[in-house]
Amino acid sequence: MIKKRIDIIEGNHEKPILIDATYVSNVENKPIIIFCHGYKGFKDWGAWNLMAKAFAEAGFYFIKFNFSHNGGTMEQPIDFPDLEAFGNNNYTKELDDLESVIDWVYNDSDFKDEIDTSNINLIGHSRAGGIVTIKADEDRRISKVISLAGVCDFKKRTATIGNLESWEKDGVKYVLNGRTKQQMPHYYQFYKDFVKNEARLTIKRAVSNLKIPYLIIHGNADTSISIEEAEKLYKWNPNSKLEIIEGANHVFGASHPWTQNDMPAHLVDAVNKIIRFIKN
Repeated sequence: MIKKRIDIIEGNHEKPILIDATYVSNVENKPIIIFCHGYKGFKDWGAWNLMAKAFAEAGFYFIKFNFSHNGGTMEQPIDFPDLEAFGNNNYTKELDDLESVIDWVYNDSDFKDEIDTSNINLIGHSRAGGIVTIKADEDRRISKVISLAGVCDFKKRTATIGNLESWEKDGVKYVLNGRTKQQMPHYYQFYKDFVKNEARLTIKRAVSNLKIPYLIIHGNADTSISIEEAEKLYKWNPNSKLEIIEGANHVFGASHPWTQNDMPAHLVDAVNKIIRFIKN
């Protein structure tokens, strides 16, 4: 029987982190997967709940969470009611949030009979592909890491949010969310935090340093993040594995809201590739 556990944990940045865990309750120590959503994302986006169920059925303890400053709230975790939090998000906060989740997995005794803390695997979608790779390089508790339609360069994206001179002068730049039609703010602190931590936030450095198995999955019809970024990640780590899904877009055929009972075929393909990678 599949169970779903919901928790709220305290992070390091004054806002709580909402977590859910999906698993088959059988008192067996299961490999752990921690999934990180991407930019303008959240843990319940699209078909991610169906993905959680698929991993649980395959024998994993699957955890996903909302980054503390992703723009959601505890009361409304879907979409972006808290744009002030969104504007104050940055890469180092997301790395801290992920570390808080890993610590929670290690220290919470309520589910020790269900998990194998020696087998923690990270999946990051889109922007979080970079987050999980950096964290996997930093944290020896991680067994394997998967970049799912992930980025290869934070610097390029940080600099292109807007004209740096006007961004600094105005203190904020806005990006339109095409689905919700909200103007999403990025305060200048985002850029300052990147510059301050650029060495740590260089994905190429982290990828090149990885000593654990690393899987890169990308669709060749991804118009949000070019497949060339996946090819760069693969080039930087000769021990990595690159899986190209023919015809897959950035979200592997899913959309939000996702009202169907099954995952789209491209996401099924991605999930199956991840299952084989972790189990092997």
